Amino acid sequence: MHSTTDEVDLRLRVARRTTGAEGVVVLDLRDPSAADLPEWSAGAHVDLHLPGGLTRQYSLCGDPADRSVWRIAVLREPESRGGSAHVHEGLGEGDEIAVRGPRNHFALEPSKRYVFIAGGIGITPILPMIDAAQAAGADWELHYGGRSLRSMAFLEALEEATGSRVTLHPQDEVGLIDLDRLIGTPQPDTLVYCCGPEPLLLAVEQRCAAWPAGTLHVERFAPKDVGEPVLTGAFEVELAVSGLSLTVPPEKSVLQVVEEAGISVLSSCTEGTCGTCETTVLSGEVDHRDSLLTPAEQAANDTMFICVSRAACPKLVLEL
Repeated sequence: MHSTTDEVDLRLRVARRTTGAEGVVVLDLRDPSAADLPEWSAGAHVDLHLPGGLTRQYSLCGDPADRSVWRIAVLREPESRGGSAHVHEGLGEGDEIAVRGPRNHFALEPSKRYVFIAGGIGITPILPMIDAAQAAGADWELHYGGRSLRSMAFLEALEEATGSRVTLHPQDEVGLIDLDRLIGTPQPDTLVYCCGPEPLLLAVEQRCAAWPAGTLHVERFAPKDVGEPVLTGAFEVELAVSGLSLTVPPEKSVLQVVEEAGISVLSSCTEGTCGTCETTVLSGEVDHRDSLLTPAEQAANDTMFICVSRAACPKLVLEL
């Protein structure tokens, strides 16, 4: 669907580790043999496979033209389930780590004008987007919010590169971004890209509800609340390639049932945010419970993320 690059599994070395801001560490990852890394485009992310079976997704925030390095920035989450804690405390220069990617479900589409809105570490995928917009000759502006200037990463790079197009909104000094003023009224020939914490994303989605369909593009770090499933009972999935027909009970995901039947499916986050387990739907209506597809993409009913999405009908036919 969105992803244009074949994903690969790599073992990369932490070539450089720096502090990006208060609570933010920036890692430059390189191939130990100095080989070029796979191509990627603005909005792409990679999976880090961490100890204890943890997999975490981080946006690439360097220069796509530099194939020698992948740069990520990791916020130390106070409520960390172990991922960011390991990166901050257990991953040093010279260490090697398993990485999978790149994957892009947040690609920058061509437009005459962009409004970029970033909250906290959500600045990471926006940085290469700004460079791409600039290179394309598009008009753009960035509104970047954070708890305080100390907590906001990459400020120096933004100051050097962009000047007056960038507005900083440190919450302790100026409060929250004034979204009503910024995007309260639809603007012609403009796309809105937003990444950050859930309250910001929800607020931006509300303001953009009146804009033309397809205007708003968001990327979530955590799954959004999608409520109760459409069907509370079991449903059937027919696997067209494998010739299997399986029953998915209420307490299991499609992914779990498919894997238990011996069918290998790539998966990563298991919460509908990374896009790894995307599966083609040949027939049936899907109860989309992911945090990736746009309303139009969901309505097409031709793809689903089987780690979280379910059936909205008695039977789905999948290309597995």
